[in-house]
Amino acid sequence: MLWKIAEPDLSLVKEFARALNISGILATLLINRGMTQIETAGKFLTPRLEYLEDPFLMSDLEIAVKRILTAIHLQENILIYGDYDVDGTTAVVILRKALEMLGASTSYYIPRRLVDGYGMKVHVIEHAAAEGVKLIISVDTGIKAFDVVEYASRLGLDCIITDHHLPEKGLPKALAVLNPKRPDCQYPDKNLCGVGVAFKLVQALFRTANKEKYLVPFLKIVAIGTIADVVPLIGENRIFTKFGLEGLQIPVNFGLKSLIEVSGLAGRLITSSDVGFRLAPRINAVGRMGGGEQAVELFASTDEERTRMLAAEMDRLNRERQQIEEQILKDIENRFESDPTLSQQGVIVIEGESWHRGVIGIAATKLTERFNRPTLVISKEDGICYGSGRSTKRFHLLDALESCRELFDRFGGHAQAAGFQLPVKHLAELQRRLRIFAENVIKAEDLRPTLEIDAELRLSDIDYEFYRQIERLSPFGPANPQPVFAARKLSVIAEPRLLKGKHLKFRVEQDGKAMDAIGWNMAQYYQPVRESTGIVSLAFTLSQNSFQGMKFLQLLVKDIEIH
Repeated sequence: MLWKIAEPDLSLVKEFARALNISGILATLLINRGMTQIETAGKFLTPRLEYLEDPFLMSDLEIAVKRILTAIHLQENILIYGDYDVDGTTAVVILRKALEMLGASTSYYIPRRLVDGYGMKVHVIEHAAAEGVKLIISVDTGIKAFDVVEYASRLGLDCIITDHHLPEKGLPKALAVLNPKRPDCQYPDKNLCGVGVAFKLVQALFRTANKEKYLVPFLKIVAIGTIADVVPLIGENRIFTKFGLEGLQIPVNFGLKSLIEVSGLAGRLITSSDVGFRLAPRINAVGRMGGGEQAVELFASTDEERTRMLAAEMDRLNRERQQIEEQILKDIENRFESDPTLSQQGVIVIEGESWHRGVIGIAATKLTERFNRPTLVISKEDGICYGSGRSTKRFHLLDALESCRELFDRFGGHAQAAGFQLPVKHLAELQRRLRIFAENVIKAEDLRPTLEIDAELRLSDIDYEFYRQIERLSPFGPANPQPVFAARKLSVIAEPRLLKGKHLKFRVEQDGKAMDAIGWNMAQYYQPVRESTGIVSLAFTLSQNSFQGMKFLQLLVKDIEIH
């Protein structure tokens, strides 16, 4: 990788350190994350619930609150229409619970990925009308549901849309559209995900009903959805995750307890990384593998035994998803070995017969990370291509698909992730057009992965006080990444080892200080390190590990330079 080491303004570092009474390294890290104002940096370091924005700043929110409270007063049936990912599922969970606490009569619908696909569908609206529903509230979906909303209106149903995806041309003609990305919405924080927007509705409802004291427990579920949706962990999202993660350390809900236990996190300090790589995938596996309600029912059930069964089923689905993903990646690797040019295109487009549609997005993510190229993974089924794409920071994937608009039956997404459907007969033309688009957009230097490094240091700089300073920035995520450091010319003082055949472990020393270094999925460096002169430079993050009751710091390797 190309190591890009930050060069903050040293006078600003001193000013931050003095004004906020913090260390120079913490001031450096704040400035590296775009902080330019001392007040903003101070709020970032000490997030508080009172820093949450006034929910009524969001367009149409007052209309939505009045309609919902009227529905509750009249005991009208309310349908919550969700989405099958973690964001959509957690949004259903919190809104349903909040409405029931206010006395509402509710039902909910989670689409099935492989049957319904994405977005609101007419058949669901028809069934809701037949069941006597009078109000539909969407979460994490609906901003493009023009026809469905109009149809609901003709059936006598009111719709409240809550979403965070970018509107296209205009807004659906719903009773209210809550979306901070509306062009006419003055809400200050534009980074909320679906569960974040749903929470703002809950906050407004509880304020109106004088129940704001019950808000904090909701943040546990809000934090899971926010972290899983990979939105910037700044502003309100930082507050949600900070307080939500604190709540996850002492779960009360039986479903949450069961999920934490089955994820191997019971009794551990749960971090944003644990949510992203352990809790969220088990929730997500339900939708990816074609299920629907299990995740919502997990959090709703008051039967401890049932929650354990549901959590175990989600864990099984996640293992099944992992096996399918592994096979797809193995198939792709075989294709690359037989034709290396496939992985060397500006945009990688790879297709297979009947690959599981719920898993191809994960495969695309892993290939994008590995090759530092935008990647489209496509499943061919009965003459139709179902695709999922992921991209790098410098390549706008949705713009690329827009340039081939007439080839698709449907497509959608944003700059770095998209989904689409097109006839198999159009696949070759899609590949050709995307190659041309990439040639005009991607420069050679864009294909070399860049590693942003916060500071160079020596191992002797690292101690528990240094680690505590770094942890003040947590929880980590987009826009607030875990700090990455570089240390040069370290001595390898122990024979490197491979853990489980794929993880590299070795020990390094500098200035008389020795530390363990772990390289997850870095088996390819085993022989080079073993056969080297014993001098390496490392880019790494810091982690605390525990063994037999003892705690120690270790280096989690991001990249290695062998001297």
